[in-house]
Amino acid sequence: MAKSIVSTKRLSNQLIHWLLEEDRREKKGPYRKEEPHRQHPWWQVMCLTGVDYFSTLGYQPGIAALAAGALSPLATLILVLLTLFGALPIYRRIAAESPHGEGSIAMLERLLPWWQGKLLVLCLLGFVATDFIITITLSAADATAHIVENPLAANWLHNQTIAITLILVALLGAVFLRGFREAIGIAVVLVGVYLLLNFIVVSVGLYQILTHPEAIANWQTALFARHSNPLILIGIALLIFPKLALGLSGFETGVTVMPLVKGSNNNTPQHPKGRIRNTRKLLTTAALIMSFFLLTTSFITTLLIPSAEFASGGKANGRALAYLAHLYLGNGFGTIYDLSTISILWFAGASAMAGLLNIVPRYLPRYGMAPNWARTTRPLVLVYTAIAFVVTIIFRANVEAQGGAYATGVLVLITSAAFAVTLSAHRHRQKRARLVFGIITLLFIYTTIVNIIERPEGIRIAGFFIGAIIFTSLVSRVWRSTELRAERIEVDELAGQFLAEESQGAIRLIANRLNTGDVLEYFMKEKEVRDDNHIPPNDPILFLEIMVSDASEFADVIKVKGVQVGDYRILRAESAAVPNAIAALLLYIRDHTGKIPHAYFGWVEGNPIQYLLRFILFGEGDIAVVTREVLRRAEKNPEMRPGIHVGG
Repeated sequence: MAKSIVSTKRLSNQLIHWLLEEDRREKKGPYRKEEPHRQHPWWQVMCLTGVDYFSTLGYQPGIAALAAGALSPLATLILVLLTLFGALPIYRRIAAESPHGEGSIAMLERLLPWWQGKLLVLCLLGFVATDFIITITLSAADATAHIVENPLAANWLHNQTIAITLILVALLGAVFLRGFREAIGIAVVLVGVYLLLNFIVVSVGLYQILTHPEAIANWQTALFARHSNPLILIGIALLIFPKLALGLSGFETGVTVMPLVKGSNNNTPQHPKGRIRNTRKLLTTAALIMSFFLLTTSFITTLLIPSAEFASGGKANGRALAYLAHLYLGNGFGTIYDLSTISILWFAGASAMAGLLNIVPRYLPRYGMAPNWARTTRPLVLVYTAIAFVVTIIFRANVEAQGGAYATGVLVLITSAAFAVTLSAHRHRQKRARLVFGIITLLFIYTTIVNIIERPEGIRIAGFFIGAIIFTSLVSRVWRSTELRAERIEVDELAGQFLAEESQGAIRLIANRLNTGDVLEYFMKEKEVRDDNHIPPNDPILFLEIMVSDASEFADVIKVKGVQVGDYRILRAESAAVPNAIAALLLYIRDHTGKIPHAYFGWVEGNPIQYLLRFILFGEGDIAVVTREVLRRAEKNPEMRPGIHVGG
């Protein structure tokens, strides 16, 4: 019995060690730095983004037919116009302003400083999580539809859609637990084959329409059955097209992968003009290819497939193009098409999982808002896989039912990108660009609102992710608030001279809040501290002044400069948090002089809870107490810990 308990405990410890195993790469600073990326021609990187963007053809025509019926081609045309004259110009500008793959979220982070920028980023990360999680579950569900509806598949599989979808999601998670790296070579093959097969299906579909003119007549009859006025039809299409917003996915991914795009040989990291130019080619080419397929697939599926087949349980539900492939090109070609679709859909899920795993290191650790387990890949994979399981079960692996949630994530990201570009144009005083992008922003706001009203499940899922991210982020920020939070300390020549002079005797620093900065201020402060702490009048002292820069930041480089006011010597610096900066500087002085420094503070009066909140939000608060706690956590040996004295 005892051996069994020991064995179980050993296995448990091994499992925890495996899950929390850190990367072997050296980490500098408060979060892991991104590695240099191997760069590729823009058309190859386009295929990497295409596994997400182009794979929506697997389910987009069916969803469009269900949402718009006979109006599907007209509503799709409106979507294409919004793609080419709305989303594309926005992301071409984002590529110029965010050439290192930060995307629109980072633009908003820069344009909206302090806590409002951080909270906005956290909310947008919720929508990113919605987008990527639903990409995983929806793609797996559509891959399942292509499996069970294949004529060669066993009949009993029709009742196992949820189970098959869960197996596909679990397989995806298992691959990432073992270790997965995106392979552009695989993406090029998958996208190339998939687009070729779709082009064949589209060509055959158009040929069938040309040789069977009654299909056009039947469509016209259905189109004008309720409204004969073309203007009314256009108005209805404008109301319906937000339901087709799945066809807009892929733009944010297009700018995120910019570091992979090969630029010109004379490019510099600060101004990679060649990379920007090639990324714009990527975005434009992808948008044109997708627009062509959106229009043609919507047209042929609407005209050639009976409307009943699009409904739940129908043979074209979630697989409209595959239905036509089997119908007109036979089960052999249809099966090849199914296999190609299943492959690209699965790879779209892999791309989404990789995107999720990159989000946390890129943003949350910089904010001090990542729990310890979020620094490792495997626990995150388990969490995301579990969430994907729950979403799959809630939506019963139904492709059409998840479309609203997916569209919500996509539309909110594009709307935020439009807002970021508009705000950037306003900051640069570009009146014409501000007007154009402002109009585009309003169009996307309208599209987003209509989609949310029509399909509120998307905002509910996004709300869950936003709440979870904000809650865990704030808990982590509070938990990590007493870390040193300094990447490094840089001391200028005069400050170094002051420290060298002080190292001849006891090193005493008086913490001072800068007011007038004149001789009288330092005279009064010195007299007060010497009297309160019984410092001998002949012992030299230094003043230490830390000004808060941006309290919403977590870690920064502390640059200390020496200042002389009369006979008084001052060490002055800026930081996101005063107590943490003081603690880091005291440890720096100890390590570089070999002597334990002493810092002197005055007591503060007031509600301690209020001071705690001031520290968390504004980087100040009860500075002496927090500085002592930061030092206690950073230096475990009390004898090596700098002294903190509070008088008054």
